[in-house]
Amino acid sequence: MASRLDRHDKKRKINKFYNIAITIVSLLIVIVAITIFTNNDVEPVSKEQEKTTPKEEVKESTPEPEPEDKGKDETEEAVTEDVEEESESEEGKADGVKLEQIEGSGDANVVNTYTSEDWQPIGTEQTGSHTTSFEKGSKDWNEMTKAIAYGAGLDEGSMRLWWLKNGGSPNTAIGTVSEGDNPQAYRVYIEWVDGAGWKPVKVEELKENDRGR
Repeated sequence: MASRLDRHDKKRKINKFYNIAITIVSLLIVIVAITIFTNNDVEPVSKEQEKTTPKEEVKESTPEPEPEDKGKDETEEAVTEDVEEESESEEGKADGVKLEQIEGSGDANVVNTYTSEDWQPIGTEQTGSHTTSFEKGSKDWNEMTKAIAYGAGLDEGSMRLWWLKNGGSPNTAIGTVSEGDNPQAYRVYIEWVDGAGWKPVKVEELKENDRGR
């Protein structure tokens, strides 16, 4: 009976030892597995990477410096363009109208002669058949004066009309004008356009005011 109990107790102790051993081995396996997975997740950084990575990041984030002379070059180009626009060969501009210099009539008192494709009839309040009127203050007279100021590039309010006469045909006229008492005078040739009013066709810049002579 005692021998049987001893064997049973011995067997029980052996089983307990095996259970403990199995538990320990299992724990070791779990610990080793956790260690392996942890090491795989974290990639080691070499000394070379530690040295180069910050430099590369700084290089990418640093903006490229703009050339110091960029603003200066743009200013010089703008000035050059302005000079080129101002120096138009034989052509000028007055009140947005492009003037073209043409050959004069040979009059010794004429300095320059101009015409322009931009000139348009000034419009008219007259209706019916047109008859040129040189009566000062008449509707036709006032419209001729307006067309002459337009052709000369002068303000009608400050312009002085020295002479206004027939231009050689029923629907043409010539006026000599200046800006106030300014000695610079202009001889302006105008013509009538049916339904549209008087239109400048030629302007002569005079050496001296001939007052329509």
